[in-house]
Amino acid sequence: MKKEYKMAIDKSSVIAAVTSFESLEKALTCRSQIIFILFGDICNIPDIVKKVKEAQKLAVVHIDLITGLASKEIAVDFIQQCTEADGIISSKPSLIKYASRLSLFTVLRFFVMDYQAFSNIERQLQNVKPDAVEILPVLVPKFFTQICNMISVPVITGGLISDKEDLDSILSAGASCVSSTSEDIWFL
Repeated sequence: MKKEYKMAIDKSSVIAAVTSFESLEKALTCRSQIIFILFGDICNIPDIVKKVKEAQKLAVVHIDLITGLASKEIAVDFIQQCTEADGIISSKPSLIKYASRLSLFTVLRFFVMDYQAFSNIERQLQNVKPDAVEILPVLVPKFFTQICNMISVPVITGGLISDKEDLDSILSAGASCVSSTSEDIWFL
């Protein structure tokens, strides 16, 4: 499975990130082979994931954003046992470690708002071995290139990408791909 994700990331410059049922329906028609699910609750997440899988796309659930799930290992168990999800996104290293042990694809999300957050990335990655990292928001290219150079897994970024020029610029800076909630970006 993890090899399948690596290939999907390599083939896609954009990952569709969905925040509603309406955006989910549109994302199912885009080229992205991976869908980041950023909405839902404990009652409907199995159905949301099922729609993604029926479209023959890989489903990654942002576990921190699913209403009714706590930031505990049992939430990862729920996603694995009660949905067809291929993986999770979280900003919580302990959940990423646990999901990795369960053979789920993992994306560790970092919010880099200042130098302190920037300097913590390398330290956190020494303890957690995610399959990919996601950096938000998009950084000044020189800082983003520094991050890409210190990380050995695919680096996904997102936030504030508004057109093809932005997309090309961040890909040139070293991003493996971009996650976006913008439907316009999905179809570039």
